[in-house]
Amino acid sequence: MDMHVNIIMDETAIRRALTRIAHEILEKNKGIEDCIIVGIRTRGVYLARRIAARIQEIEGTTVPYGELDITGYRDDRSDEPKAALGEQVRLTPANLSIRDKKIILCDDVLYTGRTIRAAMDALMDCGRPNQIQLAVLADRGHRELPIRPDYIGKNVPTSKLEEIEVRLSEVDGNDQVNILQRREVTV
Repeated sequence: MDMHVNIIMDETAIRRALTRIAHEILEKNKGIEDCIIVGIRTRGVYLARRIAARIQEIEGTTVPYGELDITGYRDDRSDEPKAALGEQVRLTPANLSIRDKKIILCDDVLYTGRTIRAAMDALMDCGRPNQIQLAVLADRGHRELPIRPDYIGKNVPTSKLEEIEVRLSEVDGNDQVNILQRREVTV
């Protein structure tokens, strides 16, 4: 099988989408008081940092942000041994208190909703936030759980045979969102 790559967002489109999301966060929350932006590892962390930087540019105020490692909460890794509860929760910085805060959870692609469910479970184990909002760069549909994003960079209706690939300069060397389509190779 061969993969066909279709670029759906370039560097400029990603920058604009994150700027729009930053404005929408500010509008919905009437500023950033009691807000914390939390990125899901790996690419969600970089998106969270970029959104926090945009908010700082717009408001002139720093918004706290953190990183969340949900490895121990994933339900698709049943063959891996479960760590003790304290070892599972990895919210950094460790002194970041989310109790009674509005959490803006950031991820690159929303698909079935299982990653977000795992992230919400992890956040609840870190302290009870007042509210959890969701920001994603690409929403591709095909939900298995009733999870809906509050902020969307781009809706990308896909078939189950397609994949969304998010490339960010911090990890991949460039900013780009692609749809990967499997194609049969005829000989």
